[in-house]
Amino acid sequence: MKADFKDVMSKRTDQELIKIITLDREDYQPLAIEAAEAEIKNRGIHQTLIEEAHANVNASTKAWQPSGKVNAATRFVHFVIDTIIWMVITTILTLPINAQDDTQMLLGYLIMLATFIGYYALLETKYQKTLAKFITKTKVVNYDGSKPTSSDILRRTLCRIIPFDGISFLFNPNGFHDRLSNTKVIRDENL
Repeated sequence: MKADFKDVMSKRTDQELIKIITLDREDYQPLAIEAAEAEIKNRGIHQTLIEEAHANVNASTKAWQPSGKVNAATRFVHFVIDTIIWMVITTILTLPINAQDDTQMLLGYLIMLATFIGYYALLETKYQKTLAKFITKTKVVNYDGSKPTSSDILRRTLCRIIPFDGISFLFNPNGFHDRLSNTKVIRDENL
């Protein structure tokens, strides 16, 4: 695992490494931080250069950084509301199915999967938010603050299928589906 982090960090630019060990430190595992720090040392980047680059990175990111982070309680509210809405949609669509045989059961499961993917992917692609995020005035962005692409949102949505993903943000500021898709949830300042 440590070798994987070393390889990943060796491909990062100097500015990316500095940002990882300073601004984004809380978003990375300790082994990743160690690998980034080791790569900085291997490159012989002087402390003055780190401070200067950190100031530049900090200045460039201030424009998109939210005034307040979205906490675990808000993320839990998202999970509960979105799950209830998805279950209602799924129930309405699967109600006509009389699950008497395996084919009808399979159809029901496929409808559940399609509504799950459709709910998150369609809403977050078009609006950068689900219905729960509309309620809490939050939205999905890439780590750099830009609008996620359709492929980012699809990756984010598919990662939600990972077991325990819905509660992973309780243990880390960014849940599995955030970290694996390089996205995060921030307050929507435009509302």
